[in-house]
Amino acid sequence: MAHGLGDAVLVLGWEMNGTTYSHRCRPDPTAWKAYWRRVAGVLRGVPGQRFRLDFTPSRGLDAIPWPHCYPGDDVVDIIGMDAYDQPAGLSFEEQVDEEYGLAHHVRFAAAHGKPVSYPEWGLFRNGDDPAYVRGMLDWFAAHRPVYQTVTDYCPHGVWGCADNPASARIVRGALGASGRR
Repeated sequence: MAHGLGDAVLVLGWEMNGTTYSHRCRPDPTAWKAYWRRVAGVLRGVPGQRFRLDFTPSRGLDAIPWPHCYPGDDVVDIIGMDAYDQPAGLSFEEQVDEEYGLAHHVRFAAAHGKPVSYPEWGLFRNGDDPAYVRGMLDWFAAHRPVYQTVTDYCPHGVWGCADNPASARIVRGALGASGRR
């Protein structure tokens, strides 16, 4: 608040449906939801705040179906999804239609009256993957997320990473940019 960030979007316990982080939802979704609700209560108690809380699982099934971790409409403002082009060989269309994939995410958010976001998306398992990048940009145009953030560290980047020139051209074209960084 002292730095003028009282209207920030906060992503609590991101990718909780996986095994990567210690803040994971499995094996105890009830405890995880209590954690979220407690933190949300503390944040909502900050005088003058206008925080928006973003519930953001990773795309797909992973270690637990992410809807099992949903803490409730009263403490969630945005339903996000971190989406990378993985596993290897999975097409964009398969990522849309997979269990707990992109289409499920949009339907779940609509059923809860929440907008969607994509706090992280990018390349991960399929090298320079222009079809995936084009698919995500078209997905954003169709589903109008509150925000989206492309991950741009090498070797997965699509802006400043020379490993993915075809994907970089698509992103730069979408942003009206040209040339190199």
